[in-house]
Amino acid sequence: MKIVSVVGARPQFVKLAPIHKAATAAGVEHVIVHTGQHYDPMLSDVFFDDLGIAAPDVHLGVGSGSHGVQTGAMLAALDGVFDEHRPDWVLVYGDTNSTVAAALSAVKMHIPVAHLEAGLRSFNRRMPEEHNRVMTDHAADLLLAPTDVAVEHLAHEGLAERTVLVGDVMTDVLFEVRDRVAQTPSALLSELGLSADGYYVATIHRAENTDDPARLAEVVDALAALDKPVILLAHPRVVAKASAHGIQLTRGALIAHTPLAYPELIAAVLSSAGVVTDSGGLQKEAFLLRVPCTTVRTETEWVETVSLGWNILANSAEEILAGVSRPRPSDTDDAPYGTGRAAERVLDVLLNRRS
Repeated sequence: MKIVSVVGARPQFVKLAPIHKAATAAGVEHVIVHTGQHYDPMLSDVFFDDLGIAAPDVHLGVGSGSHGVQTGAMLAALDGVFDEHRPDWVLVYGDTNSTVAAALSAVKMHIPVAHLEAGLRSFNRRMPEEHNRVMTDHAADLLLAPTDVAVEHLAHEGLAERTVLVGDVMTDVLFEVRDRVAQTPSALLSELGLSADGYYVATIHRAENTDDPARLAEVVDALAALDKPVILLAHPRVVAKASAHGIQLTRGALIAHTPLAYPELIAAVLSSAGVVTDSGGLQKEAFLLRVPCTTVRTETEWVETVSLGWNILANSAEEILAGVSRPRPSDTDDAPYGTGRAAERVLDVLLNRRS
């Protein structure tokens, strides 16, 4: 059997790692296509090295651009890739432009599409990611849902027959990396003179928090006013936006830092007092590491992190400050995202449903 995985952004590289490992163990030919949606080496190439993923077989080098330009360029390039490889499955990962472009290209070529992380919903139609995931779910032949809530969403949309609950593959790699770095202090401690539990880790990158200068300034002001150092792992896009608007990213409690390789990110979060983010992946990773998270959004797809008390939604500066300073949540043994064997389940399903 041949599977073509199409990835293009940091969370997808993380999810790719256990899938690649499981495919190799199952003797499946696994072709990796990197669209180049994230083209900064710290957000792309280094993840392949640190997570033990084979180098991409195909690199489209699409880079940045508007949603239409970026998605169109991917569509044009992927048609040729799929025509050359003619896989049994095209596997897409999540909610990015890379995902929706690959799904559209494959289904129009009558190649079966499986959507990993299917069924997530924010119910915020202003988010480009929401459109991508909904369109991909309705186009795909197989919906690989990470949680019971995702399964319910898909059933509500009439997609139950295509849906299989597999668990969350990001949990697989998170647990593996956690165990690897747990005994090694984060390099940030010595680099920045920090102490364990004496700082916060932050990432802010979504358009709704960065494109409007007033909004970006509000979020930055809130982070700068926190009671401990805040290490802002600044995506190149955020650095450019802040520079264009004259917003200083290093001031008060806030320290701008380049993005970290995935193992170092996990080590940094493990040693931190909390996480502030608008990332879908990092809020879930914080929960799995049992580190309190404050999510700078009005909604989340990972509702279990909120219902179990380890994540709180915060939109205004006051809500961010209150969220970060709240008491530590109660411990829980709940495992809504599985036990770290999701990738094996995905391969089993793909092998049993091959056309």
